[in-house]
Amino acid sequence: MNNLVPCDMNRKPIILLSCEHAVNHVPAAYQDLFAKQHALLTSHRGIDFGALAIAQSLAQALNIKLICATTSRLLIDCNRSLTHPHCFSEVTKHLPTMIKQQIIAQYYLPYRQAVEQVIQTNVDNHHQVIHLSIHSFTPQLHGTIREVDIGLLYDPKRAPEKNFAQQWKNSLKKQANHLRIRLNSPYQGTSDGFTTALRKKFPPELYLGIEVESNQALLRRPSSLEHLANTLLVSLPTLRVKNL
Repeated sequence: MNNLVPCDMNRKPIILLSCEHAVNHVPAAYQDLFAKQHALLTSHRGIDFGALAIAQSLAQALNIKLICATTSRLLIDCNRSLTHPHCFSEVTKHLPTMIKQQIIAQYYLPYRQAVEQVIQTNVDNHHQVIHLSIHSFTPQLHGTIREVDIGLLYDPKRAPEKNFAQQWKNSLKKQANHLRIRLNSPYQGTSDGFTTALRKKFPPELYLGIEVESNQALLRRPSSLEHLANTLLVSLPTLRVKNL
């Protein structure tokens, strides 16, 4: 791996892995809502295909903890703020407020609080947290083919994130020059998301939030998925990894 000099020389950088759209599972209490939504649940709307496998591969190789959401984003999207119009999907947005509050309390808040607690604990223990939020995206959206293989999303106003993302992109190009590596594509790193929310709670020298977006076209076969996970791993610019 390449070396990344920490922003605060007194703090050791550690990696936190999360996966907000890991599964398309719907808890039993809400399955009736999705009785006629099988096609939707098994589409890219219901799950980030391959993201969990990528995250698990990285977690195993780095010997670090992975925190995953346990329900489909179609029940509630843990990568959206509660005020975002798509936090609840078209299937759940018309539910009574009391039911929505139950879903928030059971699935949304525990996930978000678990990630935030890990960050806070490590910041308190004088570590710099590099949070890698693992996602994937559909190769074609609304008829437009996305000319991206790996996207690294970050906030360009936060220098540590910008430097980390640029260094990782450069390293990825050396490892796999055939891949199309883009910064803040196919989405903007400052759009509504979990890392965006966490940036408001932790300063840039203590928290780096990077969303890693992989093209699902590269994740359809186990061999190509494994190759992509290994490419991300060996190119990862990190100084040291500590178990969370």
